Amino acid sequence: MANILTHTGDEPVILSPKALRGLLDRGDGDAALLYLALLRHQGTLTPQALTKEMRWEQSRTDAAERVLCELGLVTSDVEKPDSAPDPEEQSYRQDEIAFQLENNAEFQQLLAQVESRLGKRLSPKALSRLLGLLNTVGLPSDVIYTLVNHCAERYAALHGEGRVPDMAWIERIGVDWYNRGIDTQAAAADYLKRYAKRKDRYADYMRVLNLGDRFPGKLEEDYLAQWSEWDFPPETVAMAYEKTLLNCHEFKWSYCHKILRRWHESGWRTVSEIEEEDKPEKSKRTRKKEESGENELWQYAEELHKKRARKKKKESGV
Repeated sequence: MANILTHTGDEPVILSPKALRGLLDRGDGDAALLYLALLRHQGTLTPQALTKEMRWEQSRTDAAERVLCELGLVTSDVEKPDSAPDPEEQSYRQDEIAFQLENNAEFQQLLAQVESRLGKRLSPKALSRLLGLLNTVGLPSDVIYTLVNHCAERYAALHGEGRVPDMAWIERIGVDWYNRGIDTQAAAADYLKRYAKRKDRYADYMRVLNLGDRFPGKLEEDYLAQWSEWDFPPETVAMAYEKTLLNCHEFKWSYCHKILRRWHESGWRTVSEIEEEDKPEKSKRTRKKEESGENELWQYAEELHKKRARKKKKESGV
């Protein structure tokens, strides 16, 4: 019999005889397709992570997964992670990217938008990261494009107009968005609104820290974000800054943060509250010194009293 298969040069995906018999006997096309997709990724992705790649509804994926579980081809007791999968663990091959570019209209449109916004063609590694945000992490394409715009604006503010971030930087923030539950346009809009409000406060914080009008770096922004979340006014941060200089003779972010954290945990937010409540306790050495001084004064008074008594007794001739 003549070979009727067209060879593509990158086959095969191999099924075990047991798996093949089970799938053929069951006759479920969706289960067979999902199993092939899992084999193609060598089992590194969950069925849910393949939903977008397969262009299926989630219910369709769930139904096919149940069949595969019944056939014993995938495990059913794997705990699904609460946090986003790490895209670094799923690096797409060039043939997989090419397949998506040819068959996934959503990815095609997203890629065109991202390259236009960043003003450059994405490398194969960058394409893999972008595809990972879409298929592995599971962010919708419209949210990814909003993410890219946000990252581009942040990066330009940090490094100068015309500078654009790489996909590794965008990917890290995208995973953070997913873990924060920012996976819809509404959630993204709410986050960006809060971010803009925080950024205004960042400028005030940077001013009282005598750091000028530059955009804070990543580590600096982490501190500022926490102080903003604690709702400290700039005047309170200025007070913490002065205490830091007094004790360290230079500004140290970590020391200033410890001061503000202690005030937050004590429920103090304004300068007046801190001045009223945050009165330093006397050190043990100071207390001991004061107690020693008090004892010496008492002993001196006792001795003086005794001398006067003796003198009076002598004068009276008793």
